[in-house]
Amino acid sequence: MIGALTGRFRAAQLAVTRATLIPLLVRSAVFVAFLAAMGFAFPPAIFFARTVAALVVVAAIPAFAPRGAITTLLIVGIVVGWVVVTAEVVEGIQLWRLLGLSTALYLAHTLAALAAVLPTDAVVAPEVLARWVARAAAVVLAAAVCGVLLVSIAGAGGDKVLTAAGLGGLVVAVTVAAVLGWLVKRRT
Repeated sequence: MIGALTGRFRAAQLAVTRATLIPLLVRSAVFVAFLAAMGFAFPPAIFFARTVAALVVVAAIPAFAPRGAITTLLIVGIVVGWVVVTAEVVEGIQLWRLLGLSTALYLAHTLAALAAVLPTDAVVAPEVLARWVARAAAVVLAAAVCGVLLVSIAGAGGDKVLTAAGLGGLVVAVTVAAVLGWLVKRRT
């Protein structure tokens, strides 16, 4: 048991000493994006010192281990938390908070995907990261424009319509993810 722990410690130490700048920047951006998403999802009035510390630790998990289900579970948890907080604490949906949340979640997701396939010791040209971020920015801009239009249209129905639309969107997103996961497993 001690030998296995020593081996893992040495492997982690080697990974840290061989790490290069771009993969570390990507993983740092994953952390910042998840932290920003939590900041937009949960208003500062409901935070306590212990809660903030726990959220920082939770946001760091996908940065250290971007592969696996933890990233997806964290995104779903943040969205569910936003829906609950919006329905119970905040007076209606605030467009700036919604746009910030969706932007931060998309960036967290796409950067975690990049971090998952990018070894920590990879030598990457800065242009690769710049193209990745430019594509992500284009998606965020297009989504923001569509989102503002859709929220403006749905806003005519009141807060109940927006909450139902948000819950419906969450159900659709989870269903699509489950179907895609099933298709991937089926192919292998």
